[in-house]
Amino acid sequence: MSYEMNDLLDLVVDQNASDLHCQVGQPPTLRISGSMVPIEGPSLSPKDTENLVLSITPDAHVQNLKMNGGSDFAFAFLDKARFRVSVLKSKGNYGLVLRQIPNKMYGLRDIGLPDKVRELLYCPRGLILVTGPTGSGKSTTLASMVNYINENREGHIITIEDPIEYYHPHKRCIVTQREIGADVPSFAEAIKRALRQDPDIILVGEMRDLETIEAAISAAETGHLVFGTLHTNSAAKTVDRIVDAFPANMKEMIRTQLASSLVAVISQVLCKKIGGGRIAGYEIMINTTSISAMIRENKTFRITSDIQTGGNLGMITMDAHLLSLVNRQLVTPDEALEKAQDQIGMREKLSQLGATLKTI
Repeated sequence: MSYEMNDLLDLVVDQNASDLHCQVGQPPTLRISGSMVPIEGPSLSPKDTENLVLSITPDAHVQNLKMNGGSDFAFAFLDKARFRVSVLKSKGNYGLVLRQIPNKMYGLRDIGLPDKVRELLYCPRGLILVTGPTGSGKSTTLASMVNYINENREGHIITIEDPIEYYHPHKRCIVTQREIGADVPSFAEAIKRALRQDPDIILVGEMRDLETIEAAISAAETGHLVFGTLHTNSAAKTVDRIVDAFPANMKEMIRTQLASSLVAVISQVLCKKIGGGRIAGYEIMINTTSISAMIRENKTFRITSDIQTGGNLGMITMDAHLLSLVNRQLVTPDEALEKAQDQIGMREKLSQLGATLKTI
């Protein structure tokens, strides 16, 4: 029996799986609600995975795979779904991982973002960062924000992505989507070019190097609303990561720039939801005069206490949000504990609620 890619993709869509893994020595495996579920059938042979890879991989990416051992791209499966694909070599064999990109856009409330966040999307300029580990739903959150702006504001949105995930049609805004490698060589280059393309909003898919971070901050300073992502898991760590990307003689200047241009940091994790599916836990930091001073003076360790007391401004710490998900019986106490930033504190709070925890 050999596996057909179209049948596997149909299965991913029908089961609402987030990912499909095809590796030699294992049947094709779906990730459903965070759990790995192998499909019933024989293990994949080297020939099977090669056929599956070649059935969907464009020629240029096949070359990349052969030369560099891997390549990433996105493609549409009929009108059912889009997928972000990573093809790779492992022990000399081909393998691939597909991430399903939902066809429909989610509203901000659908993904659990508080209403206060909506107000941030009307800012004329500044930097809004969405952060979290890989696979925490950052792309979905950003797509929802861009879609909200597209439906409620007028202007020009430029997205810079690697690869393009969600497609945004023109609504009230004109939307220009540029893909690294296909449309423009690098993120930094794309941001510099974007400034000459009359943008109002710029989305930077990944702020992965000094040049990109620098270009994104200066775009935010020069009167544009800039969205970016980083793989950090709290507001304080996000500020530190950005500053640490710069050499010692520039740190002071970048702190000052960041203090004035940062609008908000939204950190997120994906939790397994009781009854199936997944739900995001959020930490939301909105820049205030006090937080701005902490960034300038290199006192980021104090940011968390300002988030704790900033509830009236729409701020919330990750652990407080996880606790509220437990209270609303949306996630288990164990899941909240696993995703908490302060596990000792979270364990105490959960036991005060009378929650029974698995002993670790």
